[in-house]
Amino acid sequence: MNKKTIAERAQILRLLTEGNSLRSTSRIAGCSINTVTKLLTEIGEACAWYQDKHLVNLPCKKVQVDEIWSFVYSKQKNVPEGMEADAGDVWTWVAIDSETKLVPSWRIGSRDAAIASEFIGDLASRMAGRIQLTSDGYKIYENAVENAFGADVDYAMLVKIYGDTVEGQKRYSPAACVGAKKAKITGNPDLCCVSTSHVERQNLTMRMSMRRFTRLTNAFSKKVENHAHAVALHYMNYNFCRQHKTLRVSPAMAAGVSQTLWDLEDVVKMADAYHYDKDRGKLTYSN
Repeated sequence: MNKKTIAERAQILRLLTEGNSLRSTSRIAGCSINTVTKLLTEIGEACAWYQDKHLVNLPCKKVQVDEIWSFVYSKQKNVPEGMEADAGDVWTWVAIDSETKLVPSWRIGSRDAAIASEFIGDLASRMAGRIQLTSDGYKIYENAVENAFGADVDYAMLVKIYGDTVEGQKRYSPAACVGAKKAKITGNPDLCCVSTSHVERQNLTMRMSMRRFTRLTNAFSKKVENHAHAVALHYMNYNFCRQHKTLRVSPAMAAGVSQTLWDLEDVVKMADAYHYDKDRGKLTYSN
């Protein structure tokens, strides 16, 4: 079977990371949807591995966390009998550094205490020093942060207060936010910096950049594995390939993880090296 060139594969990735669905990408790139899906799987696996290996000992100081909803195969109320483990609501837990805009950690799973503990524990393992952490008022975060950081964190919650509107709560948006309360939980957080604005903006970036996160479409994920691959590719592109307009460098460069601005062709080359080493039984690639 002929293998597409690095430039051709990078073009497919470019279409995917700009919010195109698998089918529209296959039409624009002039290839089969199976080719696009296989490439997403291969690149997504390599991107997850690369970021897990290199996003460590990070100099982050102010970190915000949040979770964003999506679904796989069908919405929770429509999950067929016998598919409860593979379909339904899926939450993506995301952390972002307010200063470098780097996304150092994310987790995909349910919205429960177990996944929260995994997510916050992974985040804590990647930090080089003490951080100020902000979350919304979701109570599950408290135990997760205490178990992962102990007292070595300045942690606060931003609890939003919602009020009734004339129209009431709409189907795809919460009621109007009429205020917010900042609450110290652990340590001595600077209340002036207690905010979830950056991570909520990152949630919008996810919905705009990944077609499967767009509401009211038929482009939702059909398998949770492909969902995870798409998220890994998105954050590889976001962290390493996209120049942040306010920083004038990529988030990875701002955080000292990378010395250069990557291109998606570099991502393809990284994935090729990863799979080559994986086939030989060892992973030695570095950049």
